[in-house]
Amino acid sequence: MAVFVRKLFRVGKLPSALRAEVEAEGILYLAEYVAVTRRFHGTVPGLRSAGSIASYVGALALTDQRVLGTLSSVPKLAGRTIDVRWDAPQTGAVTAELSTHGLTIDADVAKVDPRCSGELALRYKTDIPEGVLARLPRTSLAFDVPPEFVFRAVGVPYHP
Repeated sequence: MAVFVRKLFRVGKLPSALRAEVEAEGILYLAEYVAVTRRFHGTVPGLRSAGSIASYVGALALTDQRVLGTLSSVPKLAGRTIDVRWDAPQTGAVTAELSTHGLTIDADVAKVDPRCSGELALRYKTDIPEGVLARLPRTSLAFDVPPEFVFRAVGVPYHP
């Protein structure tokens, strides 16, 4: 989706409730209307993929307290792909890396839901200044997500 169209329809803008939260926490970096690439290869109940790539739009916020990333496909609605506090335990099936090229989230889907196999990756394509990265408590994170995360990311209805 072209940047002009994203901005025109406000797809990829951080919803106002989330914006108020991150502003209260002290924004270190905020990017909206960010191109996000989703790559998946593997299986989930209802889908088998040898390698699918999809483009989305989202927002990325780095605050004094956490990392927040969203994906949007319609205006004023955004699903969280990462919402992790800097001081959270660094364990889980999902890893995230912040760099000058943006944010990359990788998940071993079998560790998220044993009914699944393969790998899922989300790449937020935004330029994060070196000065911002230097102020962060860490640039690598690990966390857990519920099984619905994988199903939603690959576009399959979740059935527990």
